[in-house]
Amino acid sequence: MQGSAVDQFFKKGVIKYVTFTSNRSDIIYKTPTMRKATVFMLLISSVILTSHAQVSLGEKVNNFTAIDQDGSNWVLKKEMKSAEYLVIYFYPAAFTGGCTKQACSSRDQKAELAGVDAKVVGVSGDKPATLGLFALEHQLNFTLLSDESGEIANLFGVTQKEGATIQREIKGENLDITRGTTIQRWTFILDHKGMLIYKDAEVNAAEDSGKVIEFLSSL
Repeated sequence: MQGSAVDQFFKKGVIKYVTFTSNRSDIIYKTPTMRKATVFMLLISSVILTSHAQVSLGEKVNNFTAIDQDGSNWVLKKEMKSAEYLVIYFYPAAFTGGCTKQACSSRDQKAELAGVDAKVVGVSGDKPATLGLFALEHQLNFTLLSDESGEIANLFGVTQKEGATIQREIKGENLDITRGTTIQRWTFILDHKGMLIYKDAEVNAAEDSGKVIEFLSSL
């Protein structure tokens, strides 16, 4: 139980005293009505705190799902079984300069990444259809995930800005490309157990995959 929440209930006179054990009945209330109201508020607070929990180095990443560039459902727990390491890199937007360099670098170094038993996944606030075009345009040979709501970025604590719309000419056609959120460029590595072992919040787009390979080669 969060101490700050308990302090507020003390000030309001709802809780008379608390004995810190795993038994919730050790909280003594003045009336049954107050007890029900307080338990409800504590449960709501717990849900809010859990939903905003961010994973830290050395911790296990909670399972999550997303839609990839092909419109298929991607599940972290399932993908963790396919390689010793999973590189998850967040980037602001498809079809932009730095993000294209980063994606093409991962594409070109796929063999080196496989040599350290690593698979790569890119995550942005773009729509799945946009990611499909991005992958096709640059012949990307790895998975791209759509995080339009920014929920996956929140899980990793990656900072975000508002979404935006850009215009690009793709295959001779002018398109408006809208993203739900603009996720900053951060890179993470998970081991086969889902533990977070690497975090880079100051990513150089063109050098990112090389830095990842260097780190994994040192293990």
